[in-house]
Amino acid sequence: MKASIYKKLILLTLAVIACTISKGQKSDSLMNYLEIAAKNNPTVLQKLAEYEASLQKVPQVGSLPDPELSTGIFLSPMELVAGKQVADIRLMQMFPWFGVLKAAKDEMSLMAKAKLETLRDAKLQVFYDVQRTYFELQKIDQSIRIAEENLEILRTVERLSMVKFKSAASSSSVGTSGSGMSSASTPGAKSASGMGGMGGNQGANSGQSNSALSNNSAPMSSSGGSGLADLYRVQIEISELGNSISLLKNQQQTIAARFNSYLNRKPQTPVQLAEKLSADSLDISLQSVSDSMLQHNPMLGMLQYEQQSLDARKDMVTKMGYPMVGLGVNYSLIKMDPAAMAPEMNGKDMVMPMVTLTLPIYRKKYKAMQEEVKLQKAASEQGFQATANALQTEYYEAIQLFQDAQRRIKLYQNQADLANKSLNILMKSFSASGSGLTDLLRIQQQTLDYETRQIEAIADNNTAIAWLKRLMANSKIQ
Repeated sequence: MKASIYKKLILLTLAVIACTISKGQKSDSLMNYLEIAAKNNPTVLQKLAEYEASLQKVPQVGSLPDPELSTGIFLSPMELVAGKQVADIRLMQMFPWFGVLKAAKDEMSLMAKAKLETLRDAKLQVFYDVQRTYFELQKIDQSIRIAEENLEILRTVERLSMVKFKSAASSSSVGTSGSGMSSASTPGAKSASGMGGMGGNQGANSGQSNSALSNNSAPMSSSGGSGLADLYRVQIEISELGNSISLLKNQQQTIAARFNSYLNRKPQTPVQLAEKLSADSLDISLQSVSDSMLQHNPMLGMLQYEQQSLDARKDMVTKMGYPMVGLGVNYSLIKMDPAAMAPEMNGKDMVMPMVTLTLPIYRKKYKAMQEEVKLQKAASEQGFQATANALQTEYYEAIQLFQDAQRRIKLYQNQADLANKSLNILMKSFSASGSGLTDLLRIQQQTLDYETRQIEAIADNNTAIAWLKRLMANSKIQ
């Protein structure tokens, strides 16, 4: 028994822990998705591979040229004074001018840093795309929820309209039967059945009875027609709102597929969303965003590293115009010759140190290489300025979206509250008297519109904040 109780307690504890973890993951689902995107996004992985490949270029350009080994064998030994030469072996190592290899390594190292900045930029862009799409999914999800709540309100109005219509139809039926009974029991009718000569009085009484019937039945039929028209109008609104919900669900599937593509997952993978879309806050000043953007944006950093690498390349190209020095050794294999005139040297191999020097006399290509580097640096400087201008433009666009979203959140919050209060009042009035359907439907449509626009404003606010953080290269995951 004790073991069974302990087992149940352990299972209950594990269930509570799992529930707590699940709630934590649900509230922090966006952060989890950002981590997944950082690890699995193809664009990020591509930039990472390019950065790692660029690192492998540093040892390539920083190494000396491969030494040259040449061998010559005499098919017929060459006669020498002290023997016969059988073979000639030569080994040569070329050395660039002092500083060329260092400049080449500096250039490749700076280009690798530029690749690292492109990796950072790709990651920041993926984070922004994930957040923007996530907020868009939240907006559609909340819009569907609001539309379904309003659909329930319309169905309540439809039920009330149905009750009103049935009540009007029942009253009309009762009124018609009551008029027939009163016509049959009038004294004129009795006298007419007893005295056939009193035709004038019978005609007068019959005219009065038909007139009373028509006066009683006309309001009832008008009321019934009005109730039926109200019912049709409500059903039209229900159909329109149902179609809007179906459209939103189709959009939700498309956006979810795009969201999953950023995470490199199957398009049909479910996306876990937060239950409520709440407005984020920008914790820093807008001026700080501008300053950080110009200092830490990876695209500007990439261009700066590119300019520094061009400076190193210019130094390398300049020194490549100087001579290269080659040091080597030549080894001659000598075979003994019995008829040699110098017996002390007979058959002794010869070793000869060698020095080689290149003569860079064709200066046109070196001047062209220097001019190429100069023009590339000028282009990079213009690219830096163009990128900075584009970032400034994006900065002001993001600020406009942020400030506009802040204003719309307050506006539509107030408008939605007022519309909800008006809707509650009109619902009570319509339930009590059955009148005011036109105003009720109009206020209901306004309520739906204001609540949807408020959700859109919150999503725009969060998107603008993510945009500003992307510009200033600020992300919770680096």
